[in-house]
Parts: sequence; C-alpha cells; structure tokens
Amino acid sequence: MKLQDTTKGYLFAFIAVFATSNVYIFSKAALGEVSLAVFGFYWFLFGLIWNSIFAAKTGKLKLIKNLKNRDFIILLILGLLEISGTTFFFLSISTFSNPAIVSFLGNINPVIVTVLGFIILRERYNKPEIFGIFLIIVGAFIISYQGGTTLSSMFVEGAEYILYSSFFYGISAIITKKNVKKLGPSILALSRNVFLFIFSFSVLMIQGLNWGLTWFALWNIFIGSILGPFLTITAGYQAYKYLEVSRVSILGSTKGIIVLIGAYVYFGKFPEIYQVAGGVISIVGVILISVGKILLKKKSYKVNA
Repeated sequence: MKLQDTTKGYLFAFIAVFATSNVYIFSKAALGEVSLAVFGFYWFLFGLIWNSIFAAKTGKLKLIKNLKNRDFIILLILGLLEISGTTFFFLSISTFSNPAIVSFLGNINPVIVTVLGFIILRERYNKPEIFGIFLIIVGAFIISYQGGTTLSSMFVEGAEYILYSSFFYGISAIITKKNVKKLGPSILALSRNVFLFIFSFSVLMIQGLNWGLTWFALWNIFIGSILGPFLTITAGYQAYKYLEVSRVSILGSTKGIIVLIGAYVYFGKFPEIYQVAGGVISIVGVILISVGKILLKKKSYKVNA
C-alpha cells in the first residue's frame, strides 16, 4: 500500500520531533563532560559519517556532480546560517541546567519564521497567527523572567542564545523550504554536516584543546549524532518536501513535552511549575500560528479556485 504524500510528511515530521527531542538530552549529557568545540568535532564527525553512508547507499551522493554554481551558493549560505544557529543552540544547551527549558523557549522560532516570512516573502497575518505570536512571546517571558529590574538581570542567562539561534534557524528554514525539492534532503543534510564539522575542527585547532573524551561523553555523542545530525535533519528535510512549514511546526512544538519527560528520567530534573506553564502557553501559540497559516492557505485556494 502506497502512502500519500501528506501521510509521508507527517511520518517524517514525527520521526524528526522524536529524534530532536532526544538531541536535547544526549547533547546536554555530553556537554557536561567536554567543551563545546570538542563536542562539536565528534558530534558532526559522526553525523558526517552517517549522512555520507546514507547518501551513498541511496544513490544521492552522485547528484552532487549535477549541482550548478547557484546551488553551491545556496548551500554555502545555508551552511553559514547553520553554523551560527547551531553554535548558539548548543551554547544554550550548555548554559541551562535543564534542556526542557531550552526546548520550551525554542518555540519562539515560529515567531521568527512568521516575521521573516512577512518581511522576505510578503506573507500575510490573520487573527489566529497574531494571537499565537502574542502567546509565544508571553510564554517565553514567563519561562525566562527571573525578577530583575534591569534588562541584563531581568532574564535568565542563556535566553539570548536561543533568540539568536531562532533567528538564524528561521532564515535557514525559509531558504531550505524554497530549495529542498531541487537540492534534495540528503544533499542538504550532508552539506550541513560538512560545514559544521569543518567549523568545529577549525575552532578545535585554533584553541588547541585536548581531543580526549570520557566514555560517558563518547556514548552520548555517538547516540546523539545518530538522532541529531543524521535522523533529525534528514527526516526534517523530508517532511518539508511533503508538508507546509506550518504543519511541521505543529508537531515540532510538542517536543518540549518529550524533552521534559526525558530530562526528568535522565537527569532527575524538572522545571519550575511556572516554566512548565510558560512552555504550555508557547505550545498553544505555535499551534495557533500553524493553524492560522493553514486557514489562510485554504482561503487563498478557494478564492483562486
């Protein structure tokens, strides 16, 4: 029985959500043992191996020779954006004691994508989207506010990393969506890992850090690299082939719940109740933005029909 494209999209999106949820857990465990540069070197080295094997086995590796200069420019731009977004992402993971908080705050990403979509693609807003943006901002404020009176002391340390990461990831998501069918998920995932591995290796050499790993760090990096640089990215790009970004966002917003459970099981840590409440509010906001985009697209389809 052949699956419909929409069913394939939801299946890949679910795989991506499950995989990325566990990335928060395993990367946090590894970053507790090694520096960010050493972590990145091994994380993306393994990721590059898995993606290369997958691309070779599926025959996608030979498609590189068909790429044009414009395609390489797009891959370069995406690579630089991913280096920036990923660096800030793992900085936030390293800074926060509980990865579930990072996951909840990461729901600010659809706001960034929506705003960038309005600026770059001239997309329109509707009421559910506007209210969803409002809820996400409120949720993020609740999670990160710590009672200070000045801007520097008002929010928890590391919240700015998530904002920077979401900004770069937002631009990357828009460019990826416009080019994923032409370049293909395997080439995009492989290119991403190449750029991130080269960057991590360069930082490691410049800083002259010790390359050594504990067995605990190696185990978490090994498992996390399968889930993150390989499975999350490949499945996520596949989902973009069959679904709108808004529909993928609906499933993506639920990762905070999975990370919450995983963090409690793996680390024995649970966020404060107000942070969980803020996370739930942000999830509702993401769903409203996503539903709003779907309704807008259906309305536009009826008008043009």
